[in-house]
Amino acid sequence: MDVVPGKGRSVLTKVTITRKMGVSAESAWSALRTFGRLDVWFPSMETCTIEGQGVGAHRHMSLVGGLGTITDRFVALDDDARRLQYERPESPFPVTSYTGTVEVFRSFDSLAIVVWTIDFDSSPEDSGPVGDILKGAIADGLEGMEADLRVAPK
Repeated sequence: MDVVPGKGRSVLTKVTITRKMGVSAESAWSALRTFGRLDVWFPSMETCTIEGQGVGAHRHMSLVGGLGTITDRFVALDDDARRLQYERPESPFPVTSYTGTVEVFRSFDSLAIVVWTIDFDSSPEDSGPVGDILKGAIADGLEGMEADLRVAPK
């Protein structure tokens, strides 16, 4: 954790989750680059709708149990590097900034290695708990994504 200059007691936190999947790198990338299906993959998501296409699109989600809504804005896409980036301007989490980067690498056996990194700014008291929630949610989502892709490759 690093203290962000000029923001007082604000802490910039990085959380990275890596998972090797039993699906091809191409299949995983094809599914992730569409920016949707989080309501299928993530047990914590009740709904997920996409407004627009590609960079500039917005992803609107609601959390199970009425725990809040989330809006993501798609800010970068690199098909050659199999990398996308989004910002989260609306979230029930106590953060002042949130950027997600998702990358898909091809392992030696052509299977996908997905690396999902979140950078967020919060108070020192919130950094650890928010980081733990994100680690668990993203790990669950990647597990759900793999299960979904194994049943019906996208």
